[in-house]
Amino acid sequence: MMHRFRVLILVGLATLAADQVTKYLAVAHLTEALDGRTGFARVTGFVSEQNLDNSPPAPTGDRRVRPYRFIENYWHFRYVENPGAAWGLFGNLPESVRRPFFHLVSLVALGFIGFMYVRLTPDQRRVRWALALVAGGALGNFVDRLLRGYVIDFIDWHWRNQPGMRWPTFNVADAAICVGVGLLLLDSFLERKPVETVTPGGQVV
Repeated sequence: MMHRFRVLILVGLATLAADQVTKYLAVAHLTEALDGRTGFARVTGFVSEQNLDNSPPAPTGDRRVRPYRFIENYWHFRYVENPGAAWGLFGNLPESVRRPFFHLVSLVALGFIGFMYVRLTPDQRRVRWALALVAGGALGNFVDRLLRGYVIDFIDWHWRNQPGMRWPTFNVADAAICVGVGLLLLDSFLERKPVETVTPGGQVV
């Protein structure tokens, strides 16, 4: 039974770990929240710190945030707190509604992924990896919402700061979800080789 879920567990947990570690690094290097702390205190600070930019729900360039220009005009690392979904959708909902809504959506999504995974056939390896990546990404953002009520984003892609040429700031969990969805789409377009069967008369059909 565990062998059947090996890809889901291993890839999902690896994605979750990569997401949370990179978010810790974002808090440690792109904000001043963990400055002066050492050892395990930095980890507990990462878990407990909330609203590091002091401007819910959108950052305003507060002194506690320090962006890093990785590739000038194209790729920056910038700490952002996203209380909504992708592109900040539903981020302006009252907190009493927003938190339960996103918790429910996350749990329903994870349940649906599990339901789909158990129905896969042995030859659907690509789909197994895809669902595992989506599950790991969903878990990563779900952990953020459970701990803080918002998702930490930090990867900022844009084209020379031109209006309309900036991709919404994202994180590793978002990237894993996008790759997983891409694999699902690819699998749906690729033609599967039909399974050959042999009739009692010896004819292959």
